[in-house]
Amino acid sequence: MTNKERMLSSKLYVANDPELRKDFKHSRILTRLFNNTTEEQMDYRKELLGKLFGSVGDHGYMEPPFHTDYGINTTIGKNFYANYDCIFIDVGRITIGDNVMFGPRVGLYTAGHPIDPTVRIEGYEYGYPITIGDNVWIGGNAVINPGVTIGNNVVIGSGSIVTHDIPDNVVAVGNPCHVLREINDDDKQKWESQKQAYIAEMTSN
Repeated sequence: MTNKERMLSSKLYVANDPELRKDFKHSRILTRLFNNTTEEQMDYRKELLGKLFGSVGDHGYMEPPFHTDYGINTTIGKNFYANYDCIFIDVGRITIGDNVMFGPRVGLYTAGHPIDPTVRIEGYEYGYPITIGDNVWIGGNAVINPGVTIGNNVVIGSGSIVTHDIPDNVVAVGNPCHVLREINDDDKQKWESQKQAYIAEMTSN
């Protein structure tokens, strides 16, 4: 297996590899171009993100600046939004579902390094994939660690450090991140009521 194949198979690999350096440089060029765009260049931003990522669904948007290792190892569903300063370290595959929102400075870190210092300083690394389901909101400054899967309809509190899988339909917070409570019908009724109040107020003006 090549180092790239090993990297994407969650095996130990060496990043100082010609193929990986080429992919890394390609990502750096595209992220630099993206981060230097202005608010008048929305179509160009969309074009750059389409070239950077493995795939991006319709209506995906990211606020610059943004940083990633490779980009091509990340796939994003439709209706995605990421606020400022997000970081995707995608030496492992990152899969993001539909209708996902990230607050500022959310970090997705698939990369890991050996605990043993001798092996670590010789340049060996590994990466475990991160998977995020549909309808997920991740608050600002949250960190998602290697190998984590976040289920559907989840809210991750700001500043959380997610070290293990999070099930569907919950609010999870803290360091390490843990399930605070399930999302239930009371939540739906509360926010539906507030939405209807908003609609009534705006249509009466």
